[in-house]
Amino acid sequence: MKNFGNVIWGLAFIIVGVIFGLNALGITNINIFFPGWWTLFIIIPCLVGFIKNSNKTGNLIGIVIGILLLLCAQNIITYALLWKLFIPLVLVVIGLSIIFSSSINSKINGKIKELNKSNGEEYCATFGEQKVDLQNEQVKNCSLSAVFGSVEYDAKEGIVNQDTVINASSIFGGVEITVPSGVSVKVKSTPIFGGVENKVKNKKDAENVPTIYVNAFCLFGGVTIK
Repeated sequence: MKNFGNVIWGLAFIIVGVIFGLNALGITNINIFFPGWWTLFIIIPCLVGFIKNSNKTGNLIGIVIGILLLLCAQNIITYALLWKLFIPLVLVVIGLSIIFSSSINSKINGKIKELNKSNGEEYCATFGEQKVDLQNEQVKNCSLSAVFGSVEYDAKEGIVNQDTVINASSIFGGVEITVPSGVSVKVKSTPIFGGVENKVKNKKDAENVPTIYVNAFCLFGGVTIK
């Protein structure tokens, strides 16, 4: 699965090359540049991303948009109808994504819900930035919110001796979380035209160390964990 994207693109170029060759030899007469062929540059990358990545909402919306544009180019539906259906379809896809992500990550959801019973500090940046630097301090439950701004939560020098949850919301903004070494990180995310990048690699003995749960919501924004 790691090289799945390269395999898909490789097969696509091979197929196009074979078709060009057969057309040149007069064996076939296939028109590669059919009406709406350009929509494949939307559909294929989104399909690869949907299969490879855990954050599927944006890719699923891209696939739906690409297919609808292809249908318009083929005169199966009109652009006027596409515009009317666009917002309802996006809302339906987002709703389905939230439902399925909740059921798939039920174990993580349960732990996050349990940890969230204990309130923590709240840090918010709206049209600005906020930096939080923990130096030999206990890492506790907290909420980070970036709205048209950025929040940097640096806990690499912090102390973690029990499971903790960090609720991160990024709306047209960015949240960066730096965790201490020797901890496990588990992520639950709801990305809507945004995403979460987790650069922390859990070790084999991750079950025997404290876990930081990151509960992320991204709307045209991003959360980075490192």
